[in-house]
Amino acid sequence: MLARRGSRDYGSILLGSADESGFAQRVRIQTLLTTSIVVANLVGAIVAAALAAVGIPEPTVFTAELWWVNFIVVPVYILAAFVIGIGWGTVLGVHVLRWVIRDEVPTKRDARRTMRLPWRLSLVQGLLWSGAAVMLTIMYGIVDPQLIPKTLFVVGLSGVVVVAISYLFIDFTLRPVVADLISAGFHRRKQTGVKSRAVVSWMVGSAIPIIGILLVVAFGVARDETSKLDLFVGVTVLGLTALFTGLLLTLLSSMSITGPIRSVRAGMNRVRAGDLDNADLVVYDGTELGDLQVGFNSMVTGLRERERMRDLFGRHVGHEVAEAALSSDPELGGTERVAAALFVDVIGSTTLAAQRRPTEVVEILNKFFAVIVRAVEDKHGLVNKFEGDAVLAIFGAPIELDDPAGAALAAARRIVADLAVEVPELSAGVGVSYGSVVAGNVGAIERFEYTVIGDPVNESARLSELAKRDPASPLAAGRAVDAADPAEARHWRRQETLSLRGRTAETIVYAAAVGEETTTAHTTPGEKAPGETAAG
Repeated sequence: MLARRGSRDYGSILLGSADESGFAQRVRIQTLLTTSIVVANLVGAIVAAALAAVGIPEPTVFTAELWWVNFIVVPVYILAAFVIGIGWGTVLGVHVLRWVIRDEVPTKRDARRTMRLPWRLSLVQGLLWSGAAVMLTIMYGIVDPQLIPKTLFVVGLSGVVVVAISYLFIDFTLRPVVADLISAGFHRRKQTGVKSRAVVSWMVGSAIPIIGILLVVAFGVARDETSKLDLFVGVTVLGLTALFTGLLLTLLSSMSITGPIRSVRAGMNRVRAGDLDNADLVVYDGTELGDLQVGFNSMVTGLRERERMRDLFGRHVGHEVAEAALSSDPELGGTERVAAALFVDVIGSTTLAAQRRPTEVVEILNKFFAVIVRAVEDKHGLVNKFEGDAVLAIFGAPIELDDPAGAALAAARRIVADLAVEVPELSAGVGVSYGSVVAGNVGAIERFEYTVIGDPVNESARLSELAKRDPASPLAAGRAVDAADPAEARHWRRQETLSLRGRTAETIVYAAAVGEETTTAHTTPGEKAPGETAAG
């Protein structure tokens, strides 16, 4: 998933973003390729001129006999090499990247040729510099044979520098193309790993200049006319050349390493911020660092799947139950808790199903359940289960509450009030009870659920049946009202004492009028409410 892209999708702002248009990306790549080749050859020309003029001054190439080589052949060849190099490289790049230009799906052959493109373009530069080395060595050698080793070394060293810089520049420029290949399912190349890049940087930045210093010293010892100053100047220039080329190649090599690492770090920051949807990386590196990017994306996919399962789990059993289950090993059994139970049962659901289409029934029930879930969760309760068109909610388990009875009573009043406004098609009986329950995992170790068992659950269900006589007034057991905070208890008034179906003990029933604030009074259990009966 590449939902959100930034200016450093490929490790550098120079390469643009992954959601850039194909035309803009092609123009950017072609411009960078041309610039890379020009810059690499310019660096090589500067190195060659510095070595020829100052680094290895003797034997000198600046003599009257060689004017035609220095002022005609060399400038013409440089100009021709630039034209041929850029033209040859452009034709080769367009031919290999034809699938990119045409926005086609790459074939295996396209992938193989594209992966080799940095080496092939660098080889073009190498062939041009090899031609220069052969041609200039012959021309200078005809006039002065002592110039043969100097010319070979100067042009050869400069050519190697150009090839190394070209390869690193071109490899950097083609990151968006490599990313397309990897996303298309083609294996990343392993021939040019991080170790290979480091070896190339060492060879061009250190090994070859050191060999050059040794050759300068050898030339100086072999030539009687070479002074100590000449040796000093030659070694100094080669040392400075090594410092310059070594630094440049080290920077280029480090860019190929730090780019993928920065992208992983940016992705980790998004993961840390909880933005898993936009944490995926563009995999553009063909070395072991690309494996790091792939591994990061796999980790993000796993985290995203885990969060999705966590969310689904929380929706099924309640987020509090889910968190408790995820934080410890699940076990069967439960613990005794003091909690409040709230039971809501729809009135006339059979008639509703007979009069409306199934899709309408589901839509109405979903609105009905949404009202209950919102009211329960606002009071930090748990919607424990949906039983057809009925709902059981628990307050005080698994999370302890300071006033579970008051929270359940307040939720009951809000449910009745909100249902009348938001779901006028349905009415329901609402009952609340309070007392000791056993809360825990019930079932088999292979499949179980969190539930609450106890007399308050049964009593709240029976009260919800009784409340169907007047759906506008939820009912509560006296022990729930007595246990509630006085601020909530004052909204409830005692109605009657009776034995509910399936229970031997009598229940003192309280009722609340929705919207009633201060006019009702909480009567004590010893008082008789007007019209109270002792039904069996």
